[in-house]
Amino acid sequence: MPIVPLRPLLEATEKYNFAFGAFNVNAAAQVKAAVEVHEMFRSAAILQGADLANGYMGGRKDFLNSTLEDKKTGAKNIGNAVKKYGMYSPVPIVLHLDHGKDFDSVKAAIDGGYTSVMIDGSSLPFDENVELTREVVKYAHARGVSVEGELGVLAGVEDHVFSEDSTYTNPLSAVDFIRKTQVDALAISYGTMHGAVKGKNVKLRREIVIAIKECLKHEKLFGVLVSHGSSTVPKYIVDEINGLGGEIKNADGIAVSELKQAIQSGIGKINVDTDLRLAVTRNLKEFFRYNPSKRDSASIGKIYELLEEKKNQFDPRVFLTPVMDTVMYGTVPDDDIAGIIECMENGVKEVIGTLIVDFGSVGKAPLVECITLEEMAERYKEMY
Repeated sequence: MPIVPLRPLLEATEKYNFAFGAFNVNAAAQVKAAVEVHEMFRSAAILQGADLANGYMGGRKDFLNSTLEDKKTGAKNIGNAVKKYGMYSPVPIVLHLDHGKDFDSVKAAIDGGYTSVMIDGSSLPFDENVELTREVVKYAHARGVSVEGELGVLAGVEDHVFSEDSTYTNPLSAVDFIRKTQVDALAISYGTMHGAVKGKNVKLRREIVIAIKECLKHEKLFGVLVSHGSSTVPKYIVDEINGLGGEIKNADGIAVSELKQAIQSGIGKINVDTDLRLAVTRNLKEFFRYNPSKRDSASIGKIYELLEEKKNQFDPRVFLTPVMDTVMYGTVPDDDIAGIIECMENGVKEVIGTLIVDFGSVGKAPLVECITLEEMAERYKEMY
């Protein structure tokens, strides 16, 4: 089954009233695990590489300072991993760019094998956001690649995305934005936040979702709404990390019950990143707790040192820098590295498997039309 654009998955969520989780991956082993767990639950998959994750996968350890060349290399590495593990998968798989920073970053992702891209112009004035997004849509749709835009600003911190305050999406502006840009999906601000610190008992403003969907129906416009900053931040995983010596504080996510109600209100794609980071980090800490002889390993001992040094962090990219070849290419030179890969894979499967069930995409793979980028490009032509 080919790697497919996002549009067919979005159409399935609209028709059958469920949502797909979209899960960020930052290593070849995570791609493998994500594909396998979606196959197990017979769900189509949306695998995401954030803009700066491309830099990390390109070998830039300090990924916040990634260059365009880093991103080009990393996009190809992620693209190659998805092809390796997903090209012959029985379920449709999308490789989606999360928070594309600018046109060049989007182009680098598409050149590297991404079948869907997000351009984040949410910090720009409305007209400038429209102009940038429209430029990306024109380039991407001509190649069969789907596009997600963003309107409204989420508070919180995640990679280069940062804002102290949120600005809720205006439903009328959302409809105008979709009409002018012809995006396939739109990320909106309705109460979620980036990062692990979202505040306790977050209540999502589902009336914003409902209003946008009703207006889109009235105007006969297609546009699936996306929920960013939607990690659930499982308390049991945070507690386990802290029990293993971690120092994570004030970590609260979005309640699954809130996300389920958001799906019923019209959300069709839900982005999750933090949950996977937490699960992998917990597994790494647990691995060294129960395998103390590995702390002095020539190949992975420095991972243990970083875990001990940076106890208040939970992003595995911080700890995995000593094994970048394994991160980028999935290489397994010895049994110790194999143990680290198992930590990554099991963490990914734990989180994604749970949320596939919660979001309702179990068994929905056959509902998604499998279409190549070339075929989708022709369809986009017919839409205009």
